[in-house]
Amino acid sequence: MKIAVLGAGAMGSIFGGHLAEAGEDVILLDIWREHVEAINSRGLHITGVSGDRYIRVRATTDAKDVGTADLVILAVKAYDTKDAITKFRSIFTPDTILLTIQNGLIDIKMLEQLSGTSHVLVGVTGQGATVLGPGEVYHAGRGKTVVGDPHGGITKEVKYIVEILNKANLEAEASPDVQGVVWTKLMANVGINPVTALTRLRNGEIIENPGTRAIMEMAVREAYEVAKTLKIKLLVDDPVAYVIDIAKKTATNKSSMLQDVERQRPTEIDVINGAVVRIGKQVGFSVTVNEILTNLIKGLERSYLKK
Repeated sequence: MKIAVLGAGAMGSIFGGHLAEAGEDVILLDIWREHVEAINSRGLHITGVSGDRYIRVRATTDAKDVGTADLVILAVKAYDTKDAITKFRSIFTPDTILLTIQNGLIDIKMLEQLSGTSHVLVGVTGQGATVLGPGEVYHAGRGKTVVGDPHGGITKEVKYIVEILNKANLEAEASPDVQGVVWTKLMANVGINPVTALTRLRNGEIIENPGTRAIMEMAVREAYEVAKTLKIKLLVDDPVAYVIDIAKKTATNKSSMLQDVERQRPTEIDVINGAVVRIGKQVGFSVTVNEILTNLIKGLERSYLKK
C-alpha cells in the first residue's frame, strides 16, 4: 500500500515517520521546501517520548513524485484543507482511502467532493508533537488514535487502517460511532483553546482563575447542548468536568491555538467554536459565548494577519 501524508507538520511527521519505520511505503507531501529538503538529505529527526532517531522517509513538494496513493493521511491545518487537496488532487483516485486526523469538525462532504473519493475516514488522535525546525519534530506525548467511518459502523477500511497503525506502534482502535469521539474531543478544544489564546495563559492557569474558568465552562455547556440536540452521544457524562480534568493534566501546556496566536498564524477557530456557532444556529440553539469567543479570536487574527 502506498501511503501519502498530506501535510508533513508535527502530526503528519509523527504518523508518516512511524509508518515508514514499520516498513510501509510512505511519502510526505508539504509545501515547506526547507522541511522537505532536510528530510530528504538527512532523514526525519524525531525526538521525545518515542526515542531519538533519524527515519529515512521520502518527502516532496510535487504531486508528480507520488503518482496515486492507496491511502492519504490528511494532516494539514483545517484552514488549509481546500488548497492542499486541490494542489495535490492528482494523488487521489476513486478508490483512495482518505483518513483525516485534523482538529475540529471537518466537513466530510467537502472532503469527498474535493478528493473525488467516497472512502473518507475520521481519526481522532491523542498523539502530541511540535515541529522544532526543518526536518526536526519533537514527539511530546503518546495517545490513542480512534478511527471510524463518519457514517457509522466499522468497515473493512477502518479495520485495515487500525491494523497498520498498530503495527507502526501508533496505538489505534476502531469506533462504530466516531462522531461521538470527535465531539468529545471538541468539548476540550472549545473550552480551552480560545480562552488560552485570548489570555495567553497556559491550560492549567485558566481553571485557577474564576473568570476564565467560568467562560470556559459556559462555552463547553453550549457545545454540549448543541451535541445533545444533534443526538450525539459523548464518551463522557459530564463534559465540563472532563474539560477541567484535561486542563489539569495538561496544566503546563500551551494550547495549539495559543501557539498559533504567538506565532501570528491563522487559527482553527472556524472548525472549533465557529463550528459550534454555525451548527447551533442551524438547530436553533443559543451559542452566545461561543460566538463571542469566535469573534474575539477572528479580531485578534486580523490584528496581526493584516500586517
